[in-house]
Amino acid sequence: MFIGTSASLISNLVAHWRSEKSTLDDTLDVFPCHGVGGIWGMLMTAVFADKVGLIYGSTTLFISHVFTLLIVAAFTFIGSYLLYKFTDLIIPLRVTEEQEKVGLDVSQHEEVYSFLVNHQE
Repeated sequence: MFIGTSASLISNLVAHWRSEKSTLDDTLDVFPCHGVGGIWGMLMTAVFADKVGLIYGSTTLFISHVFTLLIVAAFTFIGSYLLYKFTDLIIPLRVTEEQEKVGLDVSQHEEVYSFLVNHQE
């Protein structure tokens, strides 16, 4: 229960910090919730594991968890980056500044709002 509770509190703190300090476009807070919570849970499991955890004096499990964490982080980053770049070659993932100024409803979905039509005449 400690690991889950502390993971949720830490994830929440990171989500709030990210929204205030970062310009990263992560509207669903995927990394703070799943990434940070998963990292914390993985490391704390190696700390509290019965008879083989860090608090019992064994460093083997903790070191293997840290090593695995680094491998998974590198694999995930590189794989996501390659998929992002490949997708961006096929379909641009960012809109132009002009499309953003006009509004995404208009530029991407061809939405027409009556109040916009009346003001543009």
